[in-house]
Amino acid sequence: MHCPFCRNPDSRVVDSRTSDDGLSIKRRRQCPECGRRFSTVETSSLTVVKRSGATEPFSRDKVAAGVRKACQGRPVSDDDLALLSQRVEESIRGAGSAEIDANEIGLAILGPLRELDEVAYLRFASVYQDFGSLEDFEAAITALRADREDAARTDLVDGSSVSALSAD
Repeated sequence: MHCPFCRNPDSRVVDSRTSDDGLSIKRRRQCPECGRRFSTVETSSLTVVKRSGATEPFSRDKVAAGVRKACQGRPVSDDDLALLSQRVEESIRGAGSAEIDANEIGLAILGPLRELDEVAYLRFASVYQDFGSLEDFEAAITALRADREDAARTDLVDGSSVSALSAD
């Protein structure tokens, strides 16, 4: 890191702190030549490769905007969308790649959106997965129902719903 004051190519890290969201590191540095201190902020970049081959930086806001359309008229708040966008970014960064296909972002959105709102999930999936017929919708709805039934059975086995059954 070059000193911004004397352009010395060397500096010493005095202090490092991670940001609250964990996506950047602020470092306090000191130049051994002039003795002045300065701060740097380091972030890891995540690049999205679009279908056309063009690249652009990943944006949580863009994820939220795309999902917001699917959530119109649904009981989903802006906070819910912000959390969903954060989960999507964390799962993408967890893959460890600096470049990611736009298609993979769509796949990363589907899981959290399905948990958030099933109707919004169907809307998003219908566009993202290019549903072409009623059968595509029926297959997606059948899969949602099967997952819901599996979750209900799991709750029964775990005993969390046993008291509800005995009350009937």
